[in-house]
Amino acid sequence: MMPDKLPKERAAQKREEERMTNILTRRTFIGAVSGAAGVAALGGKAFAQLALPKSPVNLNIIDVAGNLALTQKAIENYRKAKPNLVSRITFTKAPAPELAGKLKAQQVAGRVDIDLVLTGTDALSAGIEQNLWVQLLPDYASALPNLEQIYIPAAAKMQSLAKGQGVVVTYYPSGPLLEYMPDKVKDVPKTAQELLAWAKANPGRFIYARPANSGPGRTFIMGLPYILGDSNPQDPAKGWDKTWAYLKELGQYVEYYPSGTGAVMKELGEGSRDMTVTTTGWDINPRVLGVVPKEAKVGKIDGFHWVADAHYMSVPKGLSNEKVAVLLDLMSFLLTKDQQAYTYDEGYFYPGPAVQGVTLDMAPPESQAAIKEFGRPEYEQWIAENPIELPLQPEQMVVAFRMWDEQVGGAKRQ
Repeated sequence: MMPDKLPKERAAQKREEERMTNILTRRTFIGAVSGAAGVAALGGKAFAQLALPKSPVNLNIIDVAGNLALTQKAIENYRKAKPNLVSRITFTKAPAPELAGKLKAQQVAGRVDIDLVLTGTDALSAGIEQNLWVQLLPDYASALPNLEQIYIPAAAKMQSLAKGQGVVVTYYPSGPLLEYMPDKVKDVPKTAQELLAWAKANPGRFIYARPANSGPGRTFIMGLPYILGDSNPQDPAKGWDKTWAYLKELGQYVEYYPSGTGAVMKELGEGSRDMTVTTTGWDINPRVLGVVPKEAKVGKIDGFHWVADAHYMSVPKGLSNEKVAVLLDLMSFLLTKDQQAYTYDEGYFYPGPAVQGVTLDMAPPESQAAIKEFGRPEYEQWIAENPIELPLQPEQMVVAFRMWDEQVGGAKRQ
């Protein structure tokens, strides 16, 4: 804004703030206040406490899901568009299993230096279990778009898993799928038993990563109960008898479980493994990047259900009110159609957008080119023809990770 307009705008700000205070006193509906008014319309008693900062703040954003591949450009667009609110943004990455302990220690010490977490359902679940996140909804709903109206239906369902402690920013149907090198795998498994037989006949050639830090890994274990006909796919402790037995048997032919999916794809690309579990994004993006050869193929197991996945924006407890106000404004910005178009990326979370009406032709040219060359036409048919399920509820996901670590992954450490 131009300097000669500042006094008038400040006067307008003051009048608007006084008007809103009067409205609150009468306990009537709280309307939205624009960012220029300097106050986030947050509802109830939170309203008076969450004024936007008078000078720009620094933000530290940590990514434990690979989400920055989808959103970093849009986040940087926010900094450029709102220099009055944000002066600098620091981006860091960390493994999902380490985040909860790190945040807990900072909160106990009263020195939280992480402002926003970009997370999958894994670290989101751990944070919910340990009460680490700010309750964004319904507390601050009026500072955000109407999520039920803007989300595509599947993303709206994924939002329900956050228990109000995270906001979906990207979505994809995920998997589980099989990815393989066609020159090495001639008889592609079509059933779970055929996969087991192939792994037995080719020990050490099948691999997947630890589910607690791998989207394809956790999608695989959550998808097996549907494939195997377990009694309750949403209850890993009491309803996954067939799944745990299968994973233990399969584990006899898995040399080890890498700590993350990136290592799995590197081994597949180098030829030290011939087959792994994957998702739409983890199939497309490593081939775009040249980590996995373009000629790699994907297959699906008969009767599989998609287990959807999403990335969330979560705010740790312990931040100043001004920073929370800025973060809510950032979240709203990232959910606009123009910024959502960046989430097509190079297929990493294909398709990516969580918001309705965001099409590939709105994405940057490089995204369109990558997906045109490396995407797979069969995905649209598979998405249409196979059921899409929610992943486990947060508390159940924590149980599943613990049981896998103890009963499956632990066997390789003994």
